[in-house]
Amino acid sequence: MAYNSKDLKEMARAVRAWAMHTLKCARSGHIGIVLGAADIVTAIYANYLRFGRDKFILSAGHGSALLYSVLNLCGYDIRSLNSFRKMGGLAGHPEFGTDGVDATTGPLGQGVGNAVGIALAEKLRNSDGRIYCLCSDGDLMEGVAQESISFAGRYKLNNLILLWDDNGISIDGAALVDIDVPMRMTAAGWNVISVPGNDFAKINRALSSAQNSDKPTFIQCKTKIGFGTSIAGSNRAHGYALDDAEISKLIEDNISSTGEMLWSDVARKRVDMLMVNPSINVSDVKMPATPDVISTRELSGLYLNEIIRAGYPLFGGSADLGQSTNVRPPTSRDILPGAFDGNYINFGVREHAMAAIMNDIVSVGLRAYASTFLCFSDYMRPAMRLAALSKLPAIYVLTHDSIAVGEDGPTHQPIEQISSLRLMPNMNVFRPCNAAEVATCWQMALRDNNSPSSIILSRQKFRQIPTPSNASICRGAYIIYPASTARVHATIIATGSEVPLAIDVAKKLSPGVQVVSMPSVEYFKRQSDEYKNEILRGFIVAIESGATAPWFEFADAVVGIDEFGTSGPGDDVYRHFGFNADTIANALKKKIK
Repeated sequence: MAYNSKDLKEMARAVRAWAMHTLKCARSGHIGIVLGAADIVTAIYANYLRFGRDKFILSAGHGSALLYSVLNLCGYDIRSLNSFRKMGGLAGHPEFGTDGVDATTGPLGQGVGNAVGIALAEKLRNSDGRIYCLCSDGDLMEGVAQESISFAGRYKLNNLILLWDDNGISIDGAALVDIDVPMRMTAAGWNVISVPGNDFAKINRALSSAQNSDKPTFIQCKTKIGFGTSIAGSNRAHGYALDDAEISKLIEDNISSTGEMLWSDVARKRVDMLMVNPSINVSDVKMPATPDVISTRELSGLYLNEIIRAGYPLFGGSADLGQSTNVRPPTSRDILPGAFDGNYINFGVREHAMAAIMNDIVSVGLRAYASTFLCFSDYMRPAMRLAALSKLPAIYVLTHDSIAVGEDGPTHQPIEQISSLRLMPNMNVFRPCNAAEVATCWQMALRDNNSPSSIILSRQKFRQIPTPSNASICRGAYIIYPASTARVHATIIATGSEVPLAIDVAKKLSPGVQVVSMPSVEYFKRQSDEYKNEILRGFIVAIESGATAPWFEFADAVVGIDEFGTSGPGDDVYRHFGFNADTIANALKKKIK
């Protein structure tokens, strides 16, 4: 251990001084955690964090000024502390991509999932890296944190150390955490230690003990929010509630040249960690022979099996649905508690934790997918949004994509989910209709280093329409059924299982009707106007068994569904809501001339 309690006290003073300076420059932020938890973070970075090997996650992302202060003192290449919360400056909550920031946190609970994800990734890489995570009362109230904690305990992630800034206060007053948090953590399979959050000797002993645990370690650190201020211990201390005079006095009282000198020694020893390019090019992997009638979830499973069999390094898992979503092919090998030499993770019914964990498996350079039913992507959405924001190329395999799910009823029949995912910035959404599209969508997702991808797949089997040999699926849309006349009177756009239906409709209309398969709206939008005008001609109709509104960006008329589904056999439900070739053709005849 490099630094004793006396040294650490001076180093913590320097951390507080620079953090308060950061907040003062912004005239906003969160003072309470900066002053209350500075000792904890100081002990970790000064004595335990092995730069280049270990990682620190600030799940309590509102304490970003505390993190930036430490990173600045450790010599990380971050923007000026004076830029905090200003345009183009340091973000109000930590964002992945800033030097030394290993996860985008702020939405409470997410950082706990991120820490579990990195801890699992280190096990998968057979690395001895340890993960330290500071969480707040609010983090522990969030469901995603509890899902992640449960997962970490079951998988015996003993390289994970979670420290709780236990100040008993949240924005509205007393923190409404569990009556007995340590008991919950023990029940979840964690090693539990309690210490005063400002006693360096006891913090050090707890962190030392955690290094040798065969379980993940939870350290309860009793602190006082806003320590040293006139409003310490009150909920007012959470935010920015001090006047300039008191803040200036706090800065002055905590300035420590000795502390800064000690931090400069830490900075000289720091080793940067190089990121591995996570791109996987599987263009040489071919789809095996397939039946003429098959579901796209089955096609995806067949192609995934070929990817794994070819030896590509790909990890995946599902929320207890691997057999149903076809992401657990014969070539997969289960990852088990304490045994991390496989490639498949059973997350249990923990969709939100699964997506948060997956984000940080990907963030360290591995490629991975997570899977559940499309309707349950709602449980994953906050973590999916952070993947898009953080430019993390996670892959989400989302099956049971429409009202054709049938008998399970409206709770399991997605309506708005596809559209809502397409509305998310930097999210690729693929809804393939055949074997060629399924394979290409997987290839596109695995080649993309900067965007997450959602691959949307059917449960029901349907007729395969072959993609023309000269078509470019990578452009997002192409003519899959050409008009039989030189003049195109109308174009029907369809995706996924609605492509065969669209062709049946076209056949019932005039010979001048063509069908465009659009497996990726996002990729199509990136094409030139020349290409867009080449394939979208005449009266434009869109057919998709989901919300209609977004399709009016391209279409003059839309056949979709803007109400919840109903229970019954899939084909009957499909017809009930008007997804029938005769019904659609009759409605369009008057509009297409």
